[in-house]
Amino acid sequence: MDTRALWDRYRQHLCVVEDLGLTLDVSRMGFSEAWLTSMEPALHRAFAAMDALEKGAIANPDEKRKVGHYWLRAPELASTEDALAIREALSQVKAFAADVHSGKVKPPSAPRFTKVLVVGIGGSALGPQLAADALSTARDKLTTHFFDNTDPDGFDRVLAQLQPALAETLVVVISKSGGTKETRNGMLEARAAFTRAGLAFSKHAVAVTGAGSELDQTAADWLARFPMWDWVGGRTSETSAVGLLPAALQGVDIDAFLDGARSMDVATRSRALAKNPAALMALMWHHGSGGVGNKDLVVLPYKDRLLLMSRYLQQLVMESLGKTLDLDGKEVNQGLAVYGNKGSTDQHAYVQQLRDGVPNFFALFIEVLKDRDGASMEVEPRVTSGDYLLGFLLGTRAALHEKRRESMTLTLPEVSAKSLGALIALFERTVGFYATLINVNAYHQPGVEAGKKAAAAVLSLQQKVLDALSGEALTAEALATKAGAADQVESVFKLLEHLAANGRAVRQPAPRYVESKFRKA
Repeated sequence: MDTRALWDRYRQHLCVVEDLGLTLDVSRMGFSEAWLTSMEPALHRAFAAMDALEKGAIANPDEKRKVGHYWLRAPELASTEDALAIREALSQVKAFAADVHSGKVKPPSAPRFTKVLVVGIGGSALGPQLAADALSTARDKLTTHFFDNTDPDGFDRVLAQLQPALAETLVVVISKSGGTKETRNGMLEARAAFTRAGLAFSKHAVAVTGAGSELDQTAADWLARFPMWDWVGGRTSETSAVGLLPAALQGVDIDAFLDGARSMDVATRSRALAKNPAALMALMWHHGSGGVGNKDLVVLPYKDRLLLMSRYLQQLVMESLGKTLDLDGKEVNQGLAVYGNKGSTDQHAYVQQLRDGVPNFFALFIEVLKDRDGASMEVEPRVTSGDYLLGFLLGTRAALHEKRRESMTLTLPEVSAKSLGALIALFERTVGFYATLINVNAYHQPGVEAGKKAAAAVLSLQQKVLDALSGEALTAEALATKAGAADQVESVFKLLEHLAANGRAVRQPAPRYVESKFRKA
């Protein structure tokens, strides 16, 4: 396609959200006008499903739940009871953050809190991490750290950073049920670290959880508890206390963040495709992946502050869309794989394959117009570092287009609390629309639950292996038989390897590694 034709296509299909200064360019996606027309009935169904969801219909049929994350920034859409709860939670977050900043809420042995340790996983960590990194400044009121796994070495690395100021650290534990093991383990590790330092954990901790949950009961004597509701899923919880509390404590303008999300929600309710970036992007996902996930979505943000965007989107998109069955119970094995890094780092990493390798993807470039606060120096006559960044973005986009690799470009005026709120709302709505287009339930995660059950079974097997260990060294096969798990020798061997590496069993080498013997430590 020549440059003039591409310009004409750009003008025809550019989606503009003027209130937010945001645009979505889909001119380099190879759809036809006939294809767009053919998708109109499916898009109308998606609009109708979204309208019903926002009005309180059961949008998660498998769990018989409403889906209300859009209400978080527009409580007037919710029931009177839920609207009151949303407004009360927001007031509670603001008041608590203000009290921490002023020193009214302070640690027992320090003048004020200076650090936050967020303990969570999945949606209880990825959204807060994205916001913390994207919106950090030298003026942050508290610096934010995360436990987002159940990796002992990971805990130690974070605690080493906090140790000099552990007495000034506020811990935010986030778990809707309180039963999520990674978060439970992180809480226990944090509490142990405070105890070793002679600090009362309860005077340093707050919880974000469901009413009556295991965590809610544990946190009864903590500094505060903030609500989570059944109708907000973890991966769509960033505009609830899950995301707002850590952001407010850091010093982020959460009113601006909510305003950005609210403004994007308004824009993405429009039935006019030229004004609705979520509907347009959902259609492009369908076109780019054939509606069956046969190509990946590569996210290329040309801004360091958006480095974590691809990680955030991996959960939002892949956990929402990766489903065995559709809403009619038909096996479809749906999904859309997401990966990405940042520009122009990508150009020294995997852009070579994107341009010249397997054409198994379509790309989303994210452009940020504002380079920095203040003027930039010239690194060459009339050229700044930011000019180079844009040059690399446009150059990479052109290089992909030359090889018929499809791409979209999402342009933001700047990275701010408002624009980040808008971005999150945009992708939440896009996922919702796309899920209807491919007829899957975006709001449950049976695969995640299956993984949790499998992990519990492994830990149950470990108890049997520990009971079977004795002073006599035995092979994994012998120990599996002794433990009543002769059909699980590989799992037994892996458990024994781990136990031996951590001093909880002793491995006696053998000529063949897999024939090693193990005994009680």
